[in-house]
Amino acid sequence: MLKDFKAFIIRGNVVDLAVGIIIGVAFGAIVNSLVKDVIMPPIGLALGKVDFTNLFVVLKEGTVAGPYASLAAAQEAGAVSINYGVFINTIINFLILAAVVFFFVVRPIAKMHARQKAAEAAPAPDTKECPYCYTKIPIKATRCPNCTSELKSIKG
Repeated sequence: MLKDFKAFIIRGNVVDLAVGIIIGVAFGAIVNSLVKDVIMPPIGLALGKVDFTNLFVVLKEGTVAGPYASLAAAQEAGAVSINYGVFINTIINFLILAAVVFFFVVRPIAKMHARQKAAEAAPAPDTKECPYCYTKIPIKATRCPNCTSELKSIKG
């Protein structure tokens, strides 16, 4: 049983999947930082110094009565809240991540597959037309078998 498990783990697909997950998690952290530290501050400033992470609606007050200065203060007091600002940040994270994956992973792979299919679909021609009698002849022919014209100067 251990031998089979070891063979399964060592297979290339499992290792590739593990590497992909690790890189994905690291990339997710980069996107989170991009949204939180680079994109949202100017948007918040443009909207009147709004910090999206502190946009919330209190459904039930906590042990300490509100109003709460921040989401962290509300959560610390035990308040039940709908954190729509965090949700907005998560949506922006997703949209950026989806755009990056689409433009840098999915689209190049689709183009590569399209080129590969086009190359497979259009085989190289194996015949050419004689410029004198217009019959089809092998591409490597140097003399037409029908009219016996010499084709040395003609490139196929």
